[in-house]
Amino acid sequence: MDIDPEFIEWVRGWINDILVWIGFGTVVGLLAKAIMPGRDPGGAIATLAMGIGGTVIGCGLLAFFFEGRRVTPVSGWGFAVATAGAFIILFFYKLLGGYWFVEGEHPRMRLRPHRRRRRYRASYYDDV
Repeated sequence: MDIDPEFIEWVRGWINDILVWIGFGTVVGLLAKAIMPGRDPGGAIATLAMGIGGTVIGCGLLAFFFEGRRVTPVSGWGFAVATAGAFIILFFYKLLGGYWFVEGEHPRMRLRPHRRRRRYRASYYDDV
């Protein structure tokens, strides 16, 4: 079976683009979490997913508006729109997760376990 060399280069280009988008998606997710104020939900996997999603959304929109150009997050514009996309995803993640608004009539209360306080006895030392 003989495979066309142009097809192989096309596949290599797509694989390279996907790996670059994943790598920069991680950096972009961390940057978006650093910019967003407040406590951040999720761990490393959520940061990675938000970064990759923001990169796909931001760079995808940039590629849509600038037809015929190859858009990668390595460029300045690509990095900026990828960070904006991840920031928007993180914003909606916090909004839908109930970090800013509480649904229902009664506010949600967090119960903390009661801890016993230690009583310290006063010790008096006389310097002689």
